[in-house]
Amino acid sequence: MNMQNIVKLPERTLLGPGPSEINPRVLVALSQPAIGHLDPAFVSLMDEVKGLLRYAFQTSNRLTFPVSGPGSAGMETCFVNLIEPGDKVIVARNGVFGARMQEMASRIGAQVVTVDDEWGCAVDPNKIEAALRAHPDACAVAFVHAETSTGALSDAKTISEIAHRYGCLTIVDAVTSLAGSPLYVDDWGLDAVYSGAQKCLSCVAGISPVTIGDQALAKMKRRKSPARTWFHDLELIDGYWSEGGTRAYHHTAPVNSIFALTEALRLLKQEGLDRAWNRHQENSQQLVSGLQRLGLDMLVQDPAVRLPQLNAVRLPVDIDETAIRSRLLNEKNLEIGAGLGPLAGKVWRIGLMGYSSRPENVSFCLDALGSELGGAIQTAVGE
Repeated sequence: MNMQNIVKLPERTLLGPGPSEINPRVLVALSQPAIGHLDPAFVSLMDEVKGLLRYAFQTSNRLTFPVSGPGSAGMETCFVNLIEPGDKVIVARNGVFGARMQEMASRIGAQVVTVDDEWGCAVDPNKIEAALRAHPDACAVAFVHAETSTGALSDAKTISEIAHRYGCLTIVDAVTSLAGSPLYVDDWGLDAVYSGAQKCLSCVAGISPVTIGDQALAKMKRRKSPARTWFHDLELIDGYWSEGGTRAYHHTAPVNSIFALTEALRLLKQEGLDRAWNRHQENSQQLVSGLQRLGLDMLVQDPAVRLPQLNAVRLPVDIDETAIRSRLLNEKNLEIGAGLGPLAGKVWRIGLMGYSSRPENVSFCLDALGSELGGAIQTAVGE
């Protein structure tokens, strides 16, 4: 076979907000020959991947499966099935993705009550409770567990306890937390949770693990009208993904991507969740210590609410941060992320997710930043 015409992509060290680097074993799984999405061999794999996702989420939820689409598709799946026009929803906003939840709920026709916290801070459970007291007719509380735009980790367990006390379901964004930070779906009582495969699972983008609990399923069954989607309708999808019986065709699943996800989840189980969480924490501590030696401060000041897998670092004034990131990418093949929204130009987002979270990557990043920042500061002083 002539391979000369295949475009070769650069090999990057991916330390941005996602995607992360992919383990070589996952790449091998991805490259297997394609088979049909109703092939008995693939159906067997579907059962395995559901079991492995239950381990990753720490849940026994029957409806736990990979949505065909990125994390935003998982978000849409949860909202469009659980929220109806006219429902009142409390949405916490402490970054870009809380605001995206608000947008999603608004487009469905929900009455959205927003609870705002400063970017770089966790969601304040007291504000959630105050909003629920003021709106006793709310049916759901939606929040981001790990806010990728700021690196802040919120207390999902406490927020869930408060929501249930007021008779509300929880819809939780765990795109960046799954496999990177402690997440206990069942023990914390989380009702509908979605994630992304390209973050701490170190798989390909375009797959969104989702888990739906019994209370959320019960609300879905009580809908007054069908979900306003065909592709993300869980009533239809469940017929394809449910164990046992005949699989009902719904759509052509991304077979090779699910091969890859299965291998990524096998690797996670082989390492163990506790060890994976600890690895992310240890590598983040090494990174933060090195950044502080370079004179840089973290956006999230409290280590207890700082994400180990997404480190937002404040930038010195008077540096051309875009030029530095460009040189890192083009000269050193190192990708780090820019700030979003009001943090644009003010922070870098350095991801240590999944397979990217390795000590050698931390050292490489710190050496590269030290070289760049030294030159940038000398230039600024000279000017």
